[in-house]
Amino acid sequence: MQASLGTLHKTFMTHKQRHNIVPFKFDIPSPDDMVSIGLKSSRHLRKDIPGKMVMGDDDLVAEKDTSTDPSSSVKLDELGGNSSSVAANTRNETLILDNELQHLSLERKPKNSKAKIKKPVPVSQYKPEPWMLQGEDQEMPRQLNLAIVGHVDSGKSTLCGRLLHALGRISKKQMHKNEKEAKEKGKGSFAYAWAMDESADERARGITMNVGVAYFDTKNYQVVMLDSPGHKDFVPNMISGVTQADAAVLVVDASLGSFESGMGVNGVGQTKEHSQLIRSFGVENLIVAVNKMDSVEYSAERFNYVKSQLGIFLRSCGYKESAITWVPLSAMENENLVTAASDTRLSSWFHGTCLLEAIDSSAAPHRDVSKPLRLPICDVISSHVLGQVAVCGKVVCGAIRSDSKVLVMPSGELATVKIIERDSSRLSSARAGDNIAIGLQGIDPIHVMSGGVLCHPDYPVSVASSLELKILVLDITVPILPGLQVCSSNQPLTMHCERTHRVTNAVPSPNALTCWSLPAQNSSPV
Repeated sequence: MQASLGTLHKTFMTHKQRHNIVPFKFDIPSPDDMVSIGLKSSRHLRKDIPGKMVMGDDDLVAEKDTSTDPSSSVKLDELGGNSSSVAANTRNETLILDNELQHLSLERKPKNSKAKIKKPVPVSQYKPEPWMLQGEDQEMPRQLNLAIVGHVDSGKSTLCGRLLHALGRISKKQMHKNEKEAKEKGKGSFAYAWAMDESADERARGITMNVGVAYFDTKNYQVVMLDSPGHKDFVPNMISGVTQADAAVLVVDASLGSFESGMGVNGVGQTKEHSQLIRSFGVENLIVAVNKMDSVEYSAERFNYVKSQLGIFLRSCGYKESAITWVPLSAMENENLVTAASDTRLSSWFHGTCLLEAIDSSAAPHRDVSKPLRLPICDVISSHVLGQVAVCGKVVCGAIRSDSKVLVMPSGELATVKIIERDSSRLSSARAGDNIAIGLQGIDPIHVMSGGVLCHPDYPVSVASSLELKILVLDITVPILPGLQVCSSNQPLTMHCERTHRVTNAVPSPNALTCWSLPAQNSSPV
């Protein structure tokens, strides 16, 4: 057959049109034969290889094994081939093909594999290093994180601006600029509030929307003042400031009707809600600043009424009477802020401390450096000084210093601390209670987010598989019963009510305290 094809090719094709056509050779196996032989032999070899995820025999069509079937060798001989020569020529190729098939896996590797977190060491084995107990920055005063909270339009931002101006933290030039701009927009009374409300939206709407941060010094503390929004639409922003607080100033409007509105005569007022929130986040020392006393002619009766009504609610929230300081004042008139009251209408019956003295006499917050580092990330920022990846927050426990390694959770990525700042002053280290900004290196920005935690590399924060939430209900219209399912309106979150009971001395409501179970797959910020 080969001779006949060659003769026909030479006879009927011209020289220019000739092509070197290689006749098919029947003495070697075809590609289909090689694949078939490889599959058959691989079945026998794979059975001897443990730990491989391969395709089972049930998924393949059962065929006869030509290596043991004598009829198969006869058929190959009839085609002009030799079974022994075929096996010899294709043995190496078959083994290579079979080796490649053995390494195939049905497992799909994820695109973004999670970082490998070192197995945590028991916290009981942690011992603080000497530099954590005796640092280089002991000459700096102790830091006190002070949250300013209260009902909307109670005068929080004005109080902060007045306090900063009286302490010399705001220059006369800046104050003159604020007064001029406020008068041009018909909001002359907002001049001191604009010291904290710097954004265009806040000044246009006349309310605080984000947490403003300012610093001033007292005899005992370096105070970080956190001016929190009071409008109910910005409670989440208020919570971000309260989580960093060691103490709080609850500003109450003493004018007729405003105090009652804050207490929620026709609903839940922000005075009640903010009081409950700051207590829930562990703030035990509270200063109640009864503001706008000038609007009620510095009446002692009005002050006592506010104190009696609000005091009942504060005690029901868990505040001790000895931890509450009551200060009547007028931020707009600068009465009883930095110095004792000069107006005889107030000084005639109030003989307590002014606001600044009340802040300075606050109990020293507990600083725990005997535990591993825990720094919840309050915000992710970017600056020319700190670098492209920078975070700010309060060191809850432990200590941190420059050029040290930290573990960013929940991503599990390691980062290097390059710069530590507090009040625009660079530090070599920081300890529990310090509100700082940190510049990080060696980590992708996508792994750093608000709500994360910076941890000690050997003692990472534990990851929960399930959560149990306790929700205090101040005002509801429908009773909450066990088994009730509640879905969040803006997040894919579902909770199931397990039990309900009333808290002693709590605000009267059908269900004061409810316990909810949150599945692990729905574990999102609440």
